[in-house]
Amino acid sequence: MADNERGALFRKSVANQHSRVTYAELLFDLVFVFAVTQISHTLLGRFTPLGAIQTTLLFLSVWWVWVYTSWITNWLNPELTPVRVLLFLLMLGGLVLSTSIPKAFESRGLWFAIAYAAMQVGRTVFLLVSTPPDRTLARMNAVRILVWLLMSAMFWIAGGFAEGHWRLALWALALAIEYVSPAVRFWIPKYGASSVADWVVEGGHMAERCAGFIIIALGESIVVTGATFADLAWTTETVVAFVSAFICSLAMWWIYFHKGAEAGSEQISRSSEPGRLARLAYTYLHMPIVAGIILSAVADELVLTHPADHSDLKTVLSAIGGPLLFLIGTILFKHTIRGWLQLSHGVGIVVLAILAWFASDLSPLMLSLLTTAIMIMVAAWESISLSSGEPQSQSEATSA
Repeated sequence: MADNERGALFRKSVANQHSRVTYAELLFDLVFVFAVTQISHTLLGRFTPLGAIQTTLLFLSVWWVWVYTSWITNWLNPELTPVRVLLFLLMLGGLVLSTSIPKAFESRGLWFAIAYAAMQVGRTVFLLVSTPPDRTLARMNAVRILVWLLMSAMFWIAGGFAEGHWRLALWALALAIEYVSPAVRFWIPKYGASSVADWVVEGGHMAERCAGFIIIALGESIVVTGATFADLAWTTETVVAFVSAFICSLAMWWIYFHKGAEAGSEQISRSSEPGRLARLAYTYLHMPIVAGIILSAVADELVLTHPADHSDLKTVLSAIGGPLLFLIGTILFKHTIRGWLQLSHGVGIVVLAILAWFASDLSPLMLSLLTTAIMIMVAAWESISLSSGEPQSQSEATSA
C-alpha cells in the first residue's frame, strides 16, 4: 500500500465540525448489545463472590475491546472500504467473544482468549500498516500500543489453555497490563512514552461513541425487563415492578443525557488536550456508568420474578449497587468536564448508602420503588439546578 493511500484512510478534519458516527460503526455496536446481554445473564446465573469477579473481568474486557475500536475509528475513516472490512472482521470476532462469555471460565475459555487477542492485536496491526511513515507521532503510538497488546495477548492465550484459578489469574494480569498501558502512556524501551499532545482525537466523535454505548446498555436493560415481564403473570406486584424498572431506566437516561452528554461533547471539542480528556472521562470513567446500568438490569429481573419475597443479598447488592455505580461514574465524569461535583449526585449516593442499611428488611418491590425514587430525585434536582443557574455559583465556590 502506497504512503498516500495509507494516509487517505485517516479521517479528514473539518474546522468547527466533528466527525459523525458512521453507519458501519453503529452496525459494529450491535454486536455489543449481545455482549452486554450475555454479561448480565452470566452474572445473574452465578451471583457468587467468584462469579462476580469473573463477570467483572469479562465486562472490563468487553468494554476495553469496544473503546479501543472507538479510538481507532476516531482516527480512521469507516466510510472507506478497507476500514469497513476491518470493522466487519471485528464484528465476527466480537460475536465469537460474546457467545463465549457464559462459558469463558469453562469450556470456551480458549475461544474467548483467541477472539479477544485477535481483535486487539489485529486492529492495531491494521492501524500501523495504515499509518504512512511521514506521520511519525501516529506511527510511534501505533508501535507502542502494539507492543503492549502483544504482551497482554500472551497471557490471554495462556489463560485460555489454563483452568480454574490459573485462568482467572492470567487473564487478570493480561487485563491489568492493558488498563495500565494508557496511564503510563504506552511507555516502551527506545520509543519512551507518548505525550498527551500526541493523542490527537476528534472529541465530539468520541463523546458521541461513548454516549452510544450508554444507549446500548440502557436498551439491553429495557429488553431484559420487557422479556422477563412478558413471561410472567401480570399481577399488581409484577406490573408495579415493571413500571418501576422502566422509570428507573428513564431516570438514568435523563441523568446522563439531559445535560451531561452534551456538556461533555462541547468540553472535549474545545479542550486544548482532547486526548487527555478522552482517556480519563470516556475511556475510564464511563466504565462504572455502564457497569451500573448492567447491574441494575440484573436487579430488575430479580425484582420482577420475586417482587414480594424477602430481599436476599443478591437482590440488595444489585438493586443498590447498580444505581450507586451509575451515580459514582456519572459524578466523576461530570466533575471531569465541568470542574465541580454535582450536589444532586452526591446526595443520591449518600441516600443510596443509607438505604443499603435497611434494604434487607424491605421487599424487592419496595426496594425497587425506593431506588427509582432516588434516581428521579437526582434527575429532577440536577435539571432544576442547572436551569436556575445554580452550577455557576457552585463552580465559583469551588474555585474560591
